[in-house]
Amino acid sequence: MNKTVWAVPLLVLGALGVVACNEAFDADFYSEDGITAAMLTGADADSANWITYGRTYSEQRFSPLDQINTENVGELGLAWFADMDTARGQEATPLAIDGKIYVSTAWSKVKAYDGKTGAPLWDYDPEVPGEYAVKACCGVVNRGLAAWGDSLFLGTLDGRLVSLDRNTGKVNWEVFTVNQDESYTITGAPRVIDGKVIIGNGGAELGVRGYVGAYDAETGKQIWRFYTVPDGNEGGESPQYLQDAAETWNTEVLRSSDAIGAGGTAWDAMAYDPDLDLLYIGVGNGSPWNQAIRSPGKDGAGEGDNLYLSSIVALRPDTGEYVWHYQTTPGETWDYTATQHIMLADMEIGGEMREVLMQAPKNGFFYVIDRATGEFLSGEPYVNVTWASGIDPETGRPIQVPEMRVDRTGLPTLVNPGSGGGHNWHPMAYHPDHNLVYIPTVEAGQMYVPVKEWDPDRKRGWNHGFDYSDGVPSDREIRKQLTPEVGGKLLAWDPVAQEARWSVDHPGGANGGVLATAGNLVFQGTNTGEFRAYNAADGEQLWSFDGQTGIQAAPMTYSIEGVQYVAVLVGWGGGFALVNDGEMAEPGGPMANISRLLVFKLGGELSLPEKPELVRLPLDPPPSRADAATIAAGKAIYGRYCSTCHGFEAVGSSVLPDLRRSGTLADARSWAAIVHDGALKDNGMAGFAGSLTTDEIQAIRAFVIHRANADKAAEAAARQVGRR
Repeated sequence: MNKTVWAVPLLVLGALGVVACNEAFDADFYSEDGITAAMLTGADADSANWITYGRTYSEQRFSPLDQINTENVGELGLAWFADMDTARGQEATPLAIDGKIYVSTAWSKVKAYDGKTGAPLWDYDPEVPGEYAVKACCGVVNRGLAAWGDSLFLGTLDGRLVSLDRNTGKVNWEVFTVNQDESYTITGAPRVIDGKVIIGNGGAELGVRGYVGAYDAETGKQIWRFYTVPDGNEGGESPQYLQDAAETWNTEVLRSSDAIGAGGTAWDAMAYDPDLDLLYIGVGNGSPWNQAIRSPGKDGAGEGDNLYLSSIVALRPDTGEYVWHYQTTPGETWDYTATQHIMLADMEIGGEMREVLMQAPKNGFFYVIDRATGEFLSGEPYVNVTWASGIDPETGRPIQVPEMRVDRTGLPTLVNPGSGGGHNWHPMAYHPDHNLVYIPTVEAGQMYVPVKEWDPDRKRGWNHGFDYSDGVPSDREIRKQLTPEVGGKLLAWDPVAQEARWSVDHPGGANGGVLATAGNLVFQGTNTGEFRAYNAADGEQLWSFDGQTGIQAAPMTYSIEGVQYVAVLVGWGGGFALVNDGEMAEPGGPMANISRLLVFKLGGELSLPEKPELVRLPLDPPPSRADAATIAAGKAIYGRYCSTCHGFEAVGSSVLPDLRRSGTLADARSWAAIVHDGALKDNGMAGFAGSLTTDEIQAIRAFVIHRANADKAAEAAARQVGRR
C-alpha cells in the first residue's frame, strides 16, 4: 500500500478506495452539510437512514419506519445480498445514508453498496498485518462505522482511526491511537459528537491500560484522552478523578515491575445526551481478572473497588472532563465488563418522569440509572446470578456472596454468569410504545480456577490469572451432556417493573443483536443461522429466513424512495465461537462461516445459492507417546496461550483450524515452524518465540495429539454403539 506520509496524523494521498460506480442516487434525505448533529438526535433524527451505530445518540436501535409490520412481515423476501471476502466473524451494523449502505467487515475492511440494488460502489482495505490477530481476544472483528459531514470513520484492529471520503472511499487521514508495541486493538464503532470522533480500545486480557480519546474529525488531531484506571503514579498534577481512583487500588502493585496495565479498556458501549451534554462510556474488566493478583490486600486476597473498572462513566465530550461514575461490579474478578450496550430513554418511574440510562452488563443485573447524576434507581437479575444475592437499594452496591469470591477463597468455583456474561456485546433494542428492552441473553456459568503461581506476559496469551486448562471437561460425552446448560434467550424486559414480559428460548448462547421498529416488530438472528421477526408485544415468531451461517451482528433498517429495507450482516465467528467447541457453541453441529450482507424488502424474491457442505478433516493423529507429565504441562500452556482461538481442550470450532485435525501434528519441525517461528503469521498465526520455549511448544503438540487420540476413540465407540 503506497502512502505519502507528511506527519502524524498520517496524511494519505493515495487513492485506496476502488470506485466501481459514482452515479447520483435518489434518496429520502440529503444535506449539503452532510451528517449533522440534528440528524442523530432524538425526535429530530433522520428516520429514513441509519447514520450511527445505534441509529441515534440514544442508542435505542428503534426505527420509526413501519411499512414492514406485523400484518405483512410474512411477505418479506431477499432483495439483494453481497458476499464478503473475509471468512471470519461478522459483527458490524451497517450505516445507510443517501441511498447507499456502508459496512465494515472482519479485518477492518469497509465496503459501500447501492442500498437499492446492491451494486458495489467502492471498498477499502487498511491492510491490517495478519500477525496482529494474536492481540485480539475475540477474533479479527469490527462492529461498525461512524459518519460526520461527508466522511466515514473506522477504527482498525491494529489501533488506527481512519477518515474516509464517504463518496469515494479515499482516505482523508489516519492516525495511530495506540502504542502498537503493546497489545491494544480496536473492534468497536466510533461515535462523533460536534466534530469530535470518540474511540476506545481493547486488550485488557493481554495487559494494557484502558482509555478513550477524542480526535478532530477534519484533521485527526487528538483533542483529549481519558484514562479509565490509574497507573500508580498519581500525584498533585494528576486529574482528581484518577487520584480518587488510585485510593481504591493497591498502587504498589500498579508500580511494580510485574504490573501489566490494570485493564479497564472501553472497547464498545457509548451513548450521548445532547441536552445534558454528557458522553457515557462503558469500562471493561481488570487485568488480570483475578483481583488477588491485580490488587491484593495484606492477606493476599483482593482489595479495593478498583475504579473505574466495570463502571459507567459520564464525561464532557468537549474536554474529556469526568462528571460522574457508577460501578456495577466493585472489585471485579470474573471479567464482568460494563462495556455492554448503553441506551438512554425517558420514562415514568414512581409517578415521576425520569431521564434514565439502561444497561444489562455481563454481571447479570439490569440497571436503570439517572443519567444526569449517576444515581442508582433500580437493578434486578435478568439471568441466573450466583455471585451476588441482590443490589442494596440505598447504596447501589451488589450484595456479594463470599463463597463466589474466587480471588479470596482461592478455590475452583462455578459462578453464574461466566466470563461470557449474561449479556455480551450483542446490542439490545428498545421499543418506546411498549417500554420494553429486548436483550439477547446468555445462560452459561463458568468454572473459575485460580492460578497459584502466575507470571504476566504482555506479549502473548491471556493475563487473567485463572487456569483455562480446566474450564471444560475433555471427555466428549460429558461435554455433550453439558451442552443443554449453555443457552440463550431473546428477553423482553420491563425496565420499570424490572421483570421479564416475555422470552424466546434459543438452543445456544451468542445469538445476534436486536432491532425494534414501529411496525411492532423485533428482528434478531440466531447462532444456528435463522434470521427472525417477532411481534414486539408478545414475542410471537412471525417470519424467518435461513441465513446459512451463524448470525452475530445486529440488524438495521432504512428507506429509499418510500421502500423500507431490513439489512443484517451474517457470518459465524467472534469470541464465543472461537473459545467454545463445536458441540457447545454450535447447537446444530459445526457452523460454516458464509459471510454476507443480506438485505430484505416486502416482495423480495431472490434466493441464496445452495448452502455448501461443510467438510472437516478427519481425526487422524499420530500415536500419543508423550509421558503424562509432558501432556499435563502442555495442557496448562495450551489453556493460557491457545484456547482463546483454538477452543477449550483443543476442540476447535469451524472458524479457525481445529488443531486435533492438523497435519502438522505428525511433524514436530512443521509444528515448531508455525507455533514458534510464525511461519503463518500473515494468516493471523503469529509465532510465540518470545513467550514459549521450543520444549513448551512441543508439550502443547503432545497435549493436542493426546486429545485428538482420545476424541478419535470416542467417535469410534459412538459409531460402534450406533451399529448395535
